Amino acid sequence: QVRLEESGGGSVQAGESLRLSCEASGSIFDDNALGWYREAPGKERELVATTTTGGLKNYGDFVKGRFIISRVNAATVFLQMNSLKPEDTAVYYCYFRSLVAPVAYWGPGTQVTVSS
Repeated sequence: QVRLEESGGGSVQAGESLRLSCEASGSIFDDNALGWYREAPGKERELVATTTTGGLKNYGDFVKGRFIISRVNAATVFLQMNSLKPEDTAVYYCYFRSLVAPVAYWGPGTQVTVSS
């Protein structure tokens, strides 16, 4: 079992920045992918960014250089979100997937609201 603890969401004005953090605990394998998805009202959940313990990063098409994902260790990642837009408003979910076993987990989600 893996527990994901998210922090850093909130309300900001367009153009401002936020940093999200996610810390995983429990049965964390050394080889994993950790990152973020988001879900806006009426839309499907979509990839924001993930990073593997091997350093491979994957970003959603909409990011276009505005967001940067980084990881401290096998259990902790940060998402720096710059130049936020109202369309970035969504619930952001931390996502963990083992690369050595067929298991994946979601965090409870943190709200990000960007006003114009």
